[in-house]
Amino acid sequence: MSEEKVAIVRRIYEEWGRGNFRAGTELFEPHTLLVLRPDFLDAGAYIGLDGIGRYMRAFLGAWEDLVIEAIEFIDAGDSIVVGVRQRGTGRGSGAPIEQTYFQLWTFRGGTVLRIENILRRGEALEAAGLQP
Repeated sequence: MSEEKVAIVRRIYEEWGRGNFRAGTELFEPHTLLVLRPDFLDAGAYIGLDGIGRYMRAFLGAWEDLVIEAIEFIDAGDSIVVGVRQRGTGRGSGAPIEQTYFQLWTFRGGTVLRIENILRRGEALEAAGLQP
């Protein structure tokens, strides 16, 4: 089953790479949680399609030419750790930005329970239970 989850998340990132940021939302539960750790600009917790949607609209509105791509997938059973490379141009500043971070996707059955943005690989692996 976990290989299937990796394949699902891989397809979502492929769609995101094409600019379809709605991909995967059909897997969200009513209370799916998006958590951005304090290292991230808009740190906080966003709940459900409405909360996550509001965050994503604001986030996407700040960028031109945004590309989000997965560069690594690590199977952790009910969770998947994804290495993410994000690059784009700030809409207001015109400044090019490139950042690498990690997302921990946690599933319950076939639905996404939680997505957590984590800046450092070791912390992502620890959060997934893969490192002490």
